[in-house]
Amino acid sequence: MATIQHLTQRTPHVSIDDLLAGFHPSPRFDEVSFDSYRPDPKQPSQAEAVHLLRTFASRVGQSEGGLFGKLFGKSKAKRAGIYLDGGFGVGKTHLLSSLWHAAPGPKAIGTFVEYTNLVGALSFRKTVEVLSGYKLICIDEFELDDPGDTVLMSRLMRELADAGVKIAATSNTLPGSLGDGRFAAVDFQREIKVLSDQFDVVRIDGEDFRHRGLPAAPEPVADADLLDFARSRYDGQVLAVDHFGDLVKHLAGVHPSRYRQLISGVDALVLHNVDTITEQAVALRFVVLADRLYDKDVPIVASGKPFSELFTPEMMAGGYMKKYFRAVSRLTALAREGQKGEVAL
Repeated sequence: MATIQHLTQRTPHVSIDDLLAGFHPSPRFDEVSFDSYRPDPKQPSQAEAVHLLRTFASRVGQSEGGLFGKLFGKSKAKRAGIYLDGGFGVGKTHLLSSLWHAAPGPKAIGTFVEYTNLVGALSFRKTVEVLSGYKLICIDEFELDDPGDTVLMSRLMRELADAGVKIAATSNTLPGSLGDGRFAAVDFQREIKVLSDQFDVVRIDGEDFRHRGLPAAPEPVADADLLDFARSRYDGQVLAVDHFGDLVKHLAGVHPSRYRQLISGVDALVLHNVDTITEQAVALRFVVLADRLYDKDVPIVASGKPFSELFTPEMMAGGYMKKYFRAVSRLTALAREGQKGEVAL
């Protein structure tokens, strides 16, 4: 018989050590390597990215100059980071995780949001103090959502670079265009330039998600049948069973840096009455939860609206559209796994 728990009854308390332990590749990328990445022969930039990242990995923990200086030139050798720019689904996270595995430690890997949440949990100065002792910081899905993030990450990147920390990042947006469409980025060009100056940009070409569309969302389970369906599919496992509205409210009281611990030990998430989120702040919190669920490969069984209707049309066409498309894609994949038995890719 399945064990029933409720995320809305969990308020995880996380130590600094617990937070830092989470800066590790997700289970999906725990065993990847440069050798397991399969470049598309039609996209030579993918094979070139592997070559450049192997070189970058050999440079981590070493002083500036040497081989890297010969490859990139004296001026670029001073830069602390490498920045992978490319569309959704070209393997940026695979490559970033491969770099993390190949480089010496201490090292950290996490999403942009996880680093900003770390600052919120520890304070800026404590975060700089801790991360300055690392040899490599990997930042997945680098994005600037607001002026506060811009100033914060500009300072953080500069101080870590000054401390000799190497930085690698991935994004769907070139460094100089970060923040476009989300806030008055033109007013923060100095900070954005400081960020972009930390990196050598490596373009990875490939088919973009906007040309591929989203996977078809499965039909939601009838609410009256939801729990029985989940119990039969996940017999003997731990189910987190919550009403969608209650979970959304609960997330507001849990720091996003603790979402990983919030879902710890859960084998499947069962959601009653999924509905469209209409507030931006609420939607962005749920995006963080979606990323953590996807990282831990937690299948979803849900009633209510399909995840293709989770965010409003205005959100899906606005400045955060890449975030929302990613979240819908991931949640839909987890729902197809939970309700149809398909492997979420």
